[in-house]
Amino acid sequence: MSLSDYVFTSESVSEGHPDKVSDRVSDAIVDAFLGADPLSRVAVETLTTTNKIVLAGEVRGPESITKDLMEQLAREAVKDIGYEQDGFHWEKSDVEVYVHSQSADIAMGVDAAGNKDEGAGDQGIMFGYACKETDELMPAPIAYSHKILAEMAAARHSGTVKGFQPDSKSQVTLKYVNGKPVGCTSVVVSTQHDENLSQDEIRELVRPYVEKVLPEGWMPPEEEFYVNPTGRFVIGGPDGDAGLTGRKIIVDTYGGAAPHGGGAFSGKDPTKVDRSAAYAARYLAKNVVAADIADRCTIQLAYAIGVSKPLSVYVDTHGTGNVDEIKLSEALQKVMDLSPRGIREHLSLSRPIYARTAAYGHFGRTPDADGGFSWEKTDLVDALKGEL
Repeated sequence: MSLSDYVFTSESVSEGHPDKVSDRVSDAIVDAFLGADPLSRVAVETLTTTNKIVLAGEVRGPESITKDLMEQLAREAVKDIGYEQDGFHWEKSDVEVYVHSQSADIAMGVDAAGNKDEGAGDQGIMFGYACKETDELMPAPIAYSHKILAEMAAARHSGTVKGFQPDSKSQVTLKYVNGKPVGCTSVVVSTQHDENLSQDEIRELVRPYVEKVLPEGWMPPEEEFYVNPTGRFVIGGPDGDAGLTGRKIIVDTYGGAAPHGGGAFSGKDPTKVDRSAAYAARYLAKNVVAADIADRCTIQLAYAIGVSKPLSVYVDTHGTGNVDEIKLSEALQKVMDLSPRGIREHLSLSRPIYARTAAYGHFGRTPDADGGFSWEKTDLVDALKGEL
């Protein structure tokens, strides 16, 4: 029996967090390849540390995406985030590129050939989730955690506020009654800052962005509002801690409020079901909730490398649904082709739309006119109702 009254916490990290810097660089490489050739295959990892950026992985795509261009893209990504510090600088950092051609064995399993359709780029399980806690149909703790940092970053980029540096983290704890969030019990924000600022000054710089994001009356007690609890955060970013692509997968998804299959998203082209099928699962779950079929929905998809059809489509509406879950699973497979090719084509994923996903969550975002965040659309509602 699940709890109905509880507290739950989720965290987010900003675009300047070392792991997110790595995600951003990797996704910039993905975008470059897909922009030059939508059929490119990309699996690129990035390591960031003190004035060092290292790219590694395998690709198949146009020769115009050279190692020199990859280095340039890495520097541009770091510059856009805002790193011009002694320990990590977009222009002064050493960039090493160890990216090579895709394995022929992987290519053989994934490529369409003869009567064989395009197969999944790897085996694995992927989860999607949606709920009615926010307008974006996301769990509230992760949604608020993302928004606090996104607001702070926007103010830093615009020059509205002085003193913030790129690296920051947030954590929001909410109280639930009868399974619904009713208030905030604590907030933690740690932000890298200019050396001349006191901790009291940082606290007052942060406060307006927390107050702006949380619902009215939800600001926690003063003693539960923690800002830079270590007391100082001047050295940050990759200079303070090494970063790696794919190390913030819970931040990227649902903040721990839903299961995760374990696969990272960033640095991967959409033939990799770690990414594309997770997007499809979110898309389907969000449409289920948007159609008022359930208040909460978890969907699991499973794939085998080189095989086009999903091995399973599991649906759980957590006792909030008004349709049999087996019937709902069947309906979802009718309204969307869940083969890797079907997902890519339905959501138009073979486009340079991924660098923007690297911070503040892959889900709960607003669909863009150019196809970014297409998996956040609710355009399956009528088709889904028609099947049920």
